Amino acid sequence: MAEDTAAKAKAEIQRVRDSAGFKAALQHIDQTYDGYIAEGITLVEIPAPPFKEEARAKAFAELLRGAGLADVGIDEEGNVLGLRRGTGGGDRVVVVSAHLDTVFPEGTDVTVRREGTKLMAPGVGDDTFSLAAILAYIRAMDAAGIKHKANILFVGTVGEEGLGDLRGVRHLFTKGKYKDRIDAFFSIESGSADTFTSSGVGSKRYRITYKGPGGHSFGAFGLVNPAYAMAEAITLLARTQVPADPKVTYNVGVVKGGTSVNSIPVETSMEVDMRSGDSDGLARVEQRLLAIVDQAAATENAARSTKEGEITVEKTVIGDRPAGAIAETELLFQLAKASIQAAGYEFKGPREASNDSNIPWSLGIPAVTLGKNGPGQGGRAHSLDEWMDTEKAPMLKGMATSLATILATAGME
Repeated sequence: MAEDTAAKAKAEIQRVRDSAGFKAALQHIDQTYDGYIAEGITLVEIPAPPFKEEARAKAFAELLRGAGLADVGIDEEGNVLGLRRGTGGGDRVVVVSAHLDTVFPEGTDVTVRREGTKLMAPGVGDDTFSLAAILAYIRAMDAAGIKHKANILFVGTVGEEGLGDLRGVRHLFTKGKYKDRIDAFFSIESGSADTFTSSGVGSKRYRITYKGPGGHSFGAFGLVNPAYAMAEAITLLARTQVPADPKVTYNVGVVKGGTSVNSIPVETSMEVDMRSGDSDGLARVEQRLLAIVDQAAATENAARSTKEGEITVEKTVIGDRPAGAIAETELLFQLAKASIQAAGYEFKGPREASNDSNIPWSLGIPAVTLGKNGPGQGGRAHSLDEWMDTEKAPMLKGMATSLATILATAGME
């Protein structure tokens, strides 16, 4: 059965790539490439910090309207949606998405700098140029007169990064008007088109807050100290052994607290990230963390005076991304693989990551996250010196690879 699916996928991808419509679409992208780059730069320079994607969302919605999509709008969560109707009728959709948000806080300079074909700016690759690629695909399909059986819903999602906790795509699948109508899902990301992401790393994130009576560092010396409790918890977590296969990780990424150097803190906190593609492994390290933080509070209460009050601990979930995957036997998996091979890339296997596709994977809906660049055309994601090389030939090859997968899935006529 798996061999039949692979053969079917290979034939379908080749049919798409050999079609006059697909070749005309690629020609259109080639001819309008400078416009694609200019549009991408424009979008990059519209800030979209976490939970403040509104300005970029409005701009992207206007661009989707200008590209001729139907039912363009911004939903309750802030996602931008637009529909390209298929010929097959019905209300089912194939989703093609990219995320609007970046990791960078409000006030970050997002001005694009150029060095030849290299563009540098926070968020230039992850994931702003994928929004521009979606627009290029839509216009190319229109210019080539391409028709497809399935409806294609193009989406710019919010909340993909950090504490956004996939809130945009989560809303799309659980509350949005298309929530029970999605047959397949694509997330377009900044990676190379010679691979794709087929499984999602699950994550659980906590804010752990220790509180105590506080006091003067000299006059109240000997009272319990929230900082010591937190330090104990961090030390115990750091000594926790976790499996390498399936991989399980943990990290203390943010620590806060205190008012002055000569005051015992009233409150300290830390933010902890735990990840794994294995749900059981993730659950085990989560339970270990919860036990550790209670143990650390008890240790501090036993070690110092509680006459003014004890150390207490609050455990708040600030992120919960489910793990999931698409089976290799699924047609969508085989289409993505066949498209890579048909483009002339060596397929070295799919990747594991954490992104918008985690939600459909966890719900059992076929999904993959596609790259659109040529190999080595981007780097330093999530840093202020993030960059993307826009050299035309490898970029066109990467974009063509992803577009062929999308059109084959949507039933290009």
